[in-house]
Amino acid sequence: MKAAIIVFPGSNCDRDVKVALQQSSGSPPAMVWHGGGDLPAVDLIVLPGGFSYGDYLRSGAMAAHSPVMAEIVARARQGVAVLGICNGFQILTEAGLLPGVLMPNAGLKFVCKDVSLRVESALSPFTTGYRRGQVIRIPIAHRDGNYFADEDSLKRLEDAGRIAFRYCDEEGEATDAANPNGSRNNIAGIFNEGRTVLGMMPHPERLADPLLGGSDGRPMFDGLIGALS
Repeated sequence: MKAAIIVFPGSNCDRDVKVALQQSSGSPPAMVWHGGGDLPAVDLIVLPGGFSYGDYLRSGAMAAHSPVMAEIVARARQGVAVLGICNGFQILTEAGLLPGVLMPNAGLKFVCKDVSLRVESALSPFTTGYRRGQVIRIPIAHRDGNYFADEDSLKRLEDAGRIAFRYCDEEGEATDAANPNGSRNNIAGIFNEGRTVLGMMPHPERLADPLLGGSDGRPMFDGLIGALS
């Protein structure tokens, strides 16, 4: 499997994703600067976490207009897998590849901690390493992670099984207390219609090795290698 990680000014998790992907695949992904138009032929494109352009205007809004994004949108519409993590999720919504928006957290504060997630679907290249209903522990680190979509959009997401992950407690219950940012329906990650694009606020790359304190993120990268190779 060939992968590319897009590096924006302000990205700070690009190297973490590189390590996680290389650990699972055995080969390093391409690191692609956002300002260039050259994107190699790859099976997976990753938009990493960070604070692209310092989160000016709106998180992800400026990065969505970076030169490389036109090609990423075109590849995504051709079926190439695209993973957006945290700031990457924000960029995907701003670029129109995923519905909804990421607003400031309900508590209006930056939140950085481990959370429990319930896997809502294992039917995607991103989640094939998990089982539906599985509860995993993954870190979050964001200020603008409050997912919002209108009622019609939410219904379409729910009815089509396009919710990838939901914030929950350790028993798997999606409670208000387990929601760290106020996201509607406790949504932590969503797919596009073809389930070839995933946007998620939590950081699987930060718990992809026992040396990091846990490995619940590792099945995502192992699963991607298996599904896309």
